[in-house]
Amino acid sequence: MSIGVFYRRSFSGSCGIVGLPNVGKSTLFNALTSTMSAEASNYPFCTIEPNVAKVAVDDPRLAQLARMANSQKTIPMQVEITDIAGLVRGAASGAGLGNKFLGHVRSVSAILQVVRCFEDENITHVEDSVDPVRDLETIGTELMLADLESCERRLTSKNKNKSTDRAIQLEAELQRHVLQKAFAALQAGEMVHTLQLEPEEAAVLPSLQLITSKPMLTVCNVDEAAASGGNEYTAAVAAHLATCGGAPIIVSAQLESEVAELVDEQEREEYLQEMGLEDTGLSRILQATTTLLGLQSFYTVGPQEARAWSIPIGTTAREAAGQIHSDIARGFIKADCVAFDDYVRCGGEEAAKEAGLLRQEGRDYICRDGDIFHFRFNV
Repeated sequence: MSIGVFYRRSFSGSCGIVGLPNVGKSTLFNALTSTMSAEASNYPFCTIEPNVAKVAVDDPRLAQLARMANSQKTIPMQVEITDIAGLVRGAASGAGLGNKFLGHVRSVSAILQVVRCFEDENITHVEDSVDPVRDLETIGTELMLADLESCERRLTSKNKNKSTDRAIQLEAELQRHVLQKAFAALQAGEMVHTLQLEPEEAAVLPSLQLITSKPMLTVCNVDEAAASGGNEYTAAVAAHLATCGGAPIIVSAQLESEVAELVDEQEREEYLQEMGLEDTGLSRILQATTTLLGLQSFYTVGPQEARAWSIPIGTTAREAAGQIHSDIARGFIKADCVAFDDYVRCGGEEAAKEAGLLRQEGRDYICRDGDIFHFRFNV
């Protein structure tokens, strides 16, 4: 399905890697980006300004579509990853790089919190011992303390709002109501993302810029020996997260970095097999990150290229068209659409059309993950 030559950067959101110093954040970032752009050294605050990169998400569906259409190029969806400076106890009060760190965390859409789950006497730990559950609690405490201060400041500001505009008053009242709920949760030691909110309350939450309202994923960084099965540290983290319905992803950042340096795909597969791994931890992180960000994919397929586009769940067909180019959204007429499974089962677009599986959808159609589109529009 050809869509012409108009392209625009896809929506991707941004995921920030956080954690205490020397837990492997920058090594993990380097592996994710297949570069050594983020300096990885054995001292705190090695990363001061955040490193940012767009990372391609492995997509077997896209590869299959490209083969079927004999596409010359394959362009996967991307996720923006930010490597943020290490957090230390007291960051909410300005310790370490406190305020700068918290500012960078506020700017991302989701959080990957990395905890150290390996022993190495050559790599210092800021708390002088390896205890990932303690480290998770330290991270959580500092983020909640920062949010408590933010809530207090904003509530004071909202109480001073003397606007006579009714719409502004209603918006301020709703924000104040959500802030009060968030403040109560934080005082009880709960993160804001655990709150049960009404749809209208959830809609104003992003504007409040509370760090703990962001979705979080925990990554246990282990040594190579524990990459396939974990260890006692990862078991402790899993038990800790289970109390709130979460689960960690286990990776060896060092091993992933070594795999990323292998250019030959077969060498990578053989190396992973030797280590007892079916796939890389990085691919699992990226897949989990797209879920964390609430993203799904749609595809455009043709002889020139097969491309995956990232959109938030709930995106309309017209909004999806706008991810390619604003002119397509502006002149939107309709979208020819076929589901991925139907496209593959029929062997392509024409066969899907003959089978009556190629649909015409309007601008308000809610996209489904795996839709393949051909957008029709007026210039």
